[in-house]
Amino acid sequence: MASPAHVLIVDDNAEMARSLADGLSECGYVATCATSGHEAVEALSSQRLDAVVTDLRMPRVDGMMVLAHSRKLAPDRPVIIMTAFSAIEDAIESIRQGAYHYLTKPFKIGELVIFLGRALEEVQMRRETTRLRQALEQEHLRSRIVGNSAAMCSVRELIERVADAPAPVLILGETGTGKGLVARTIHERSSRAHGRFVSVNCASLPETLLESEMFGHVKGAFTGATSDRPGLFAEADGGTLLLDEIGDMAPGLQAKLLHVLESGVVRPVGSTKEHSVNVRVIAATHRDLRQAARAGEFREDLFYRLDVVSIVVPPLRQRKEDIPEFLAHFLQAAKSQYPQSPVERFSPEALEAVSHQPWPGNVRELAHTVERLVLLGRNAEIGVGDLPEPGAISGPADLEFSGKILPIRELQCRYAAWALAQVGGHRGKAAEQLGIDAKTLWKWLQLRDEDTDM
Repeated sequence: MASPAHVLIVDDNAEMARSLADGLSECGYVATCATSGHEAVEALSSQRLDAVVTDLRMPRVDGMMVLAHSRKLAPDRPVIIMTAFSAIEDAIESIRQGAYHYLTKPFKIGELVIFLGRALEEVQMRRETTRLRQALEQEHLRSRIVGNSAAMCSVRELIERVADAPAPVLILGETGTGKGLVARTIHERSSRAHGRFVSVNCASLPETLLESEMFGHVKGAFTGATSDRPGLFAEADGGTLLLDEIGDMAPGLQAKLLHVLESGVVRPVGSTKEHSVNVRVIAATHRDLRQAARAGEFREDLFYRLDVVSIVVPPLRQRKEDIPEFLAHFLQAAKSQYPQSPVERFSPEALEAVSHQPWPGNVRELAHTVERLVLLGRNAEIGVGDLPEPGAISGPADLEFSGKILPIRELQCRYAAWALAQVGGHRGKAAEQLGIDAKTLWKWLQLRDEDTDM
């Protein structure tokens, strides 16, 4: 059985206050009196009260001041205003200030009980709705970020804690762990969810193009700039911008990014004017930025500006207990994509084998593997024999040199394209494994595209 609601009656007419309190007590409420606005303010600060009924006209601390103090302490607590007929305009103003309702004196106790009951029911309904929405949001978060290992529970908890904070977030983790999904989830759980979520891979473009992509440019700023372009910061205004693989950003551009983060203004390439932007920045990288900063490869001041809150997404090999859940999730997704496939499940032996593989490409590699198994599968059950060998990747080591001799330039282009395919199109990772910088890789791939166009 629910406990009775506690109501504070405020009126400088002590007899009126006691009469209303007695009437509410007979109707099942716990009612206490305050015979001045000052006494009411003290009661609001020290007692647990579910509703307030206050006179409007009182000396020194009036009903509007009591209303304001109550809303400051408990915004959803209903306040009912009592007023004389001559003060109707003031009573209407109290509604604008957040009062639930006003009653004109004299009124019957039954009338007060009706409006008080409605007010308390609405408050209870709003609280239940809020709890339900939060429960649904938690369920949505769990369904998007798969895994119930201690590591992933910690990641989800951090997402909840930082989602509405204005500070930048730095997401760290190996390639394929799901850093982009974590960033998008932070955006969706924040008050910026109504705004845009914009993402750019800092390793996929050379410095000049990335600067234009991020900050925009004006017409004529460089060859090919035939019109103004706002840039990603402007597109993300009011929302969130993800700077993926920020560890591969060129030093000159790092300085310009730091200026934007500190000043909140952006200047497009070729422009002399700056404009303000309201953007929540999330950065992600597979690199050790702290070590990179110590080695002089990344600006230390930018690192500390980005590293206000860090979320480390663990590799799959450190959360193997999540693999069965991932397999079920990816199997369902692949079956939806390839409904003609007969594949329905993994055998216990296959599940055990998958759980003991290293998965250097992490969740992304596992997802691609499951998709391939479903697409090519011929039986309802995936067995151990259907699984790829750990690390079995066909590549240049398997090539035999025969036929005509290729120019070294063409060989570079083909090898770069192959390497890029092995890491799922991730240019930063491909460049790192090739031992070159992202700009060189981009040039190699551009040469390949030029040769193709000839």
